[in-house]
Amino acid sequence: MTQQIETGTVMTIESDDEFRARIRQWFADNRPAKRPRDSAERKSWVRAYHARMYDARMTGPSWPLEYGGMGLSFAQQVIYQEELAKTRVPSPLGTGLGIVAPTIITYGTDEQKQRWLGPMLRQDLIWCQGYSEPGAGSDLPALRTTARREGDFYVVNGQKVWTTHATDADVFFTLVRTGTQESRQKGITYLIIDAHAPGVTVRPLKDITGGEHFAEVFFDDVRVPVADRIGEENQGWPLVRTSLGHERAAGAMNQATNYRRILDELVALARERGLTTDPLTRDRLADFEIRVRLMKYNASRIINDIIAHGEPGPASSVSRLFITMFEQELHEFAVEMLGADGIVTRDSERAIQRGRWLTGFLGSRASTIGAGTSEIQRNTIAEQVLGLPRDPAMPAR
Repeated sequence: MTQQIETGTVMTIESDDEFRARIRQWFADNRPAKRPRDSAERKSWVRAYHARMYDARMTGPSWPLEYGGMGLSFAQQVIYQEELAKTRVPSPLGTGLGIVAPTIITYGTDEQKQRWLGPMLRQDLIWCQGYSEPGAGSDLPALRTTARREGDFYVVNGQKVWTTHATDADVFFTLVRTGTQESRQKGITYLIIDAHAPGVTVRPLKDITGGEHFAEVFFDDVRVPVADRIGEENQGWPLVRTSLGHERAAGAMNQATNYRRILDELVALARERGLTTDPLTRDRLADFEIRVRLMKYNASRIINDIIAHGEPGPASSVSRLFITMFEQELHEFAVEMLGADGIVTRDSERAIQRGRWLTGFLGSRASTIGAGTSEIQRNTIAEQVLGLPRDPAMPAR
């Protein structure tokens, strides 16, 4: 397969093999510096590397060319993710690229696209998601954060919780209630809120790994321009479905290729410790090998759906459920395989590979909750993929 690519002002034809060679060479020539241990230095390191990728048009594989992306074909998106995983490029900060960007591309105005997409891709603006609330997690239409219209502004009051990357964020993409509480999803509006605006308070939450990846966010009379609303007032729910679908699909191929590498590293560790002759260990590793390959096939199906229909579709729930369960089971097995060494924390000199497997085990406990619990994913699969009757215990949509 060949594809036209833009080089300056000249369009050239490039085969998939040539594309792979070009991507591989660029990452070989531009390997990221060693990951800093200090948190603040690490954030600057991530932003600087992604700015270099943006300037070289080496990021945003699925994004259209006019918004600074690469505009790749399906096959070349797969190649890109495979090469990216091998290079260990630092993951972008925030959740904007995989979740909010497709929503803005689909529903945003031309002015909003020009204002937000480039800085998002370049990591000049770090985005995070303001969805879950203390009383509205799995039942998101129960959210209570309100936005009252006052002329050209909304005045926002309420609280969000389990907000990933909130301490780093410059911008929140937020769900607010502009209708009555009884209107549920019919009264939800999608607002973009400046994280540094007066009235915004962010309080970090320490998780089981000792990190502060989550936070609770409070909005007290925060004024948000109406121009920063995506879509129409009270019409935010279709945007939510787009965002959640892309959140479940986001990085599916990247995760598949990352877990290809991670499993290879686990096999190497087992071999190093003389465990690959044990039949039980070999059986579990073989099972993980099969599932990594299935993960890639699921991701391929999702990318095909996005290219064909502009949306990941309900199959994204299949991938999300599969990946999160795999992530938990892989790290649980790794800790078991290492025995007593597996529970040595990363701050100890005795920690195996800086305690990565224990950190992964602890961190993955939340994987089957975020972006919709496993139970919700199963309901989505049952209803929208298999065509089974709706769960009577679920609230009406």
